[in-house]
Amino acid sequence: MPAAINPIMNSTVLVIDEDPEAGEHLRGVFESAGFCALSAADASSALRLLHKESCDLVVLNLAFPGRDGIALCKLLRAQPRTSKLPIVAVSGNDFETNVAGREAEALAAGADDYIAGPSSPGAIVSRATAHLRAAQREWALIGSNRELSFLADLGSDLLRALEPDQLVRRVAGATYEGTNAALCAAFVKLNERSNAVCIFDREGSAEDSSLLEVDRLTAWLASPGAVSGLITDKARFFLRDETHAVEYAAPLSFGGRTKGALIVAFDKREDCDETQCRLIDAAGQQSALAAHISVLYLDARESSANLAVEVERRTAEVEAQGRFIEAIIDSLPLSLYAIDRNYEIVAWNRNRELGELGIPRGSVLGKNIFSVLTRQKRELLEGEFKRVFETGEIDRIEHETATANGAIKHWLISKFPMWIDRTGEVSHVITVGEEITGRVEANRAVARAEKLAAIGRLAAGVVHEINNPLATISACAEALESRVTEGSFNGSDALDDLREYLGLIRSEAFRCKAITNGLLDFSHSRALQRIPVNLGEVVNSAFRLVSHQQRGQMIKFEIETPEDLPPVSGDAGQLQQAIIALATNAIDAMPDGGVLRIATNRKDQTVQVEVSDSGVGIPPNDIPKIFEPFFTTKEVGKGTGLGLAVCYGILTEHGGSLDVQSTIGVGTTFTITLPAINIDGEPRR
Repeated sequence: MPAAINPIMNSTVLVIDEDPEAGEHLRGVFESAGFCALSAADASSALRLLHKESCDLVVLNLAFPGRDGIALCKLLRAQPRTSKLPIVAVSGNDFETNVAGREAEALAAGADDYIAGPSSPGAIVSRATAHLRAAQREWALIGSNRELSFLADLGSDLLRALEPDQLVRRVAGATYEGTNAALCAAFVKLNERSNAVCIFDREGSAEDSSLLEVDRLTAWLASPGAVSGLITDKARFFLRDETHAVEYAAPLSFGGRTKGALIVAFDKREDCDETQCRLIDAAGQQSALAAHISVLYLDARESSANLAVEVERRTAEVEAQGRFIEAIIDSLPLSLYAIDRNYEIVAWNRNRELGELGIPRGSVLGKNIFSVLTRQKRELLEGEFKRVFETGEIDRIEHETATANGAIKHWLISKFPMWIDRTGEVSHVITVGEEITGRVEANRAVARAEKLAAIGRLAAGVVHEINNPLATISACAEALESRVTEGSFNGSDALDDLREYLGLIRSEAFRCKAITNGLLDFSHSRALQRIPVNLGEVVNSAFRLVSHQQRGQMIKFEIETPEDLPPVSGDAGQLQQAIIALATNAIDAMPDGGVLRIATNRKDQTVQVEVSDSGVGIPPNDIPKIFEPFFTTKEVGKGTGLGLAVCYGILTEHGGSLDVQSTIGVGTTFTITLPAINIDGEPRR
């Protein structure tokens, strides 16, 4: 910055001339006129002097080799420190012909005036004095508005600086430029762990805190004596620099709390005058407010970030909890869905997506329940939902469904009320469907076993009492038939009727005896002779016996017996009896012919025998009763109703089971399941 605030006669003039003798002569002329004059013979020397000394005007002889004079003029105008410095260019050529062109070139390079040669030293001093006076008037005007302009520019910059790093950079940079300081540092304490620091060094480059005595500055800010002031004791300097002479430190205080400091260093004491101090204090006051706002902004941003992290964490926890609950509901061996009071589906678990009646979750959520469950009567289903919504009580019903292959499945349908607030009104109804086929069949099996046991005890008690009269009736009928044959009743008109009646009595007596013998077989738990049995051989043996029956001539037999079947433990004779009974029933179910298939296979740790026919099938209502004694679907006189009951008893004694699946018009399959054993007779595991 020019020292134009000084009187003209105390101003400093730098004479730059490649001719040392001419330069010294012109310097002497300026000194004689009352100026402080310096001289330099080349551009580098001139730049060093300008860096060290404060000059008010430059007299530049353009007669440098090549275009060095013009280049130096442009360089002086390009540097902030000398951009406003008045420059008087001198031709130095006594015989210059293109004066106008040379003058235009000099003015274009940044010179304020051009003096063509030859010219007297007095003329040069006179022209220089005029430029110094003009510069003094300009700087006087600028100086009067300098503080306001500086503060306005700084305030405008600080309005856009919310980040602490932006704040200290703009404060330090603006103060560095505005005061022509050697160094300038802006320091803001953010919290106990971090600070924001920016330092502009001698090259005008922004640096970090390496040039700042942070601990010393922090201690000073914490002390009661932290007020604005000039520091001349180098031991107390805050900036690490060996050259500067003084520092001016201004704390950034707002609301009674110190936020930081603005440190400005000058190479000369006179550079830090009263105007500079006022500028630094004013900059410090504005910066204190901006620092307070920046710290508040930083705290708010950190709080917002922490809040966002907390919200994200809580959201993730809620989502994870939701997924966990959904996984629990999906893992339950139950079919579950929920509806709201508008009968719209709001939940649909995975089991509702599986099976023959399964529907994908995405295609039902939000839909009306009655448009989805179209197989059920709307009036009945709506009544169940209304009852739960109105009473708030659990509603349970048992329901049966038939699969595509005719198998009957039993379900327990429970509807539970749900409340999501304290109004007392049921907001949702949760429907849970539990398959209880196994439970129903087990209960039926227990009831069947108890019934069979009771029938067995009854049969055991009365069979002998029935057999004795039957034996007498049969013996009497045979005796009468013998007498008829001997001719004892010859000549009687009723001889033919007698012979017919005696035949009926004998055949029906023997039929009753067969029934009572079946009851005895059913009621007596005969001791099993358990040995390892190959079910494949049992099936083949049973097939040979059944295939030779005359009524099986229209039947196509299919036998599948793998060679690697594991053995089972049991009585081969009784197992063969059970298979023959099932095969005979299958043949009877195909009066017009068909296919009888007997297949053995291994499933897990069991061996299965499937006896399938393509006959008329069993009505669904009859399936629960087919294992009861005396129940038969055959015509009167063609079955006793004990065959399946005996089969069931044999397989139960063997630790196995007998299951049935039947479809009307398609056929029936009976499945025998027996536990497999190892070669040594131990159960397979």
